Amino acid sequence: MPGSFARRLDGVRIAYDVVPGDRPILLVHGFASTARVSWAGTGWVRFLEDAGRGVVAPDLRGHGRSDKPHRAADYAPRQLAADLVVVLDALGLDQVDVVAYSMGSRVAAALARLAPDRVGRLVLGGAGPVELFESWDRATRDAVLAGETPADPVIASVLAAAVAAGGDPAALLACVEGFAGAELDLPPDVPVLYVAGGADPIPAGVAELARARGSDYRELPGRDHVTSLASGEFKRAALDFLA
Repeated sequence: MPGSFARRLDGVRIAYDVVPGDRPILLVHGFASTARVSWAGTGWVRFLEDAGRGVVAPDLRGHGRSDKPHRAADYAPRQLAADLVVVLDALGLDQVDVVAYSMGSRVAAALARLAPDRVGRLVLGGAGPVELFESWDRATRDAVLAGETPADPVIASVLAAAVAAGGDPAALLACVEGFAGAELDLPPDVPVLYVAGGADPIPAGVAELARARGSDYRELPGRDHVTSLASGEFKRAALDFLA
C-alpha cells in the first residue's frame, strides 16, 4: 500500500495510501491514530481489497506521515474536511463512500457538510452526540504536552499508542483545542450507518441519534472503543451497507 501526498494551498501536506479496486472507499481514522494502524492493522484494507473495493486511506493532519501544525485554528473540522477534498481531487475521485471511526466520524460529517456532492454513503463508528474532547480538562492537556498518561482511563487508552509511537504532543493538543465541540450533524439526505461497541462509553447516545434520524444502527456486543474497529461484524455490516 504505497504512500503519496496531497498538498493544500497553504502548503500543508496530507499523506494517503491507495489500494486499487472498484468504487474506492475513503477510510478516515480517529484521534491519535494513523491510516495504517487503524485500517491496515485491523484488517480493513485486506477485507475491502478481497471484496474488490478500492481504498483511499489518508493520515489526518497532525497524525502519521501528514504535516503537523501546532495552531489550534489549523484543526477546525472544516480544515480537516478540506484536506480530504484535496486528496479526492488528487486522485480524480468525484464521489466516494466513507467509513470513519471515532474523531474521524466527525471529520467525515464535516466533509458531508462542506462538499455533500463528494460523499455517497457513510458508515460512522465509535462516535455519538457527546464529543470526546469536551471531557478534557487542563490536567489532561498538561499530561499530553508532558508525554504523560492522562488520569482519565478512556482518554489514556486512546492516547497510549500515539505516545508510545512518538506522536507529536503539541500537534495532538492543537488538534484537541481546534476540534473540541465538533458536531456530528449531517445533511438529512445522506444515508448513514452508525456503529458502536456495546462496551464503549465514547459513543453514548448514538442509538438514540440514529433512531431520531431514521438511520441504521449496529451495536457490537462486548466491544470497547479499541476492539470495535477490528470486529468482523463491523466490517461485514459496513460492506453490506455500502454495497
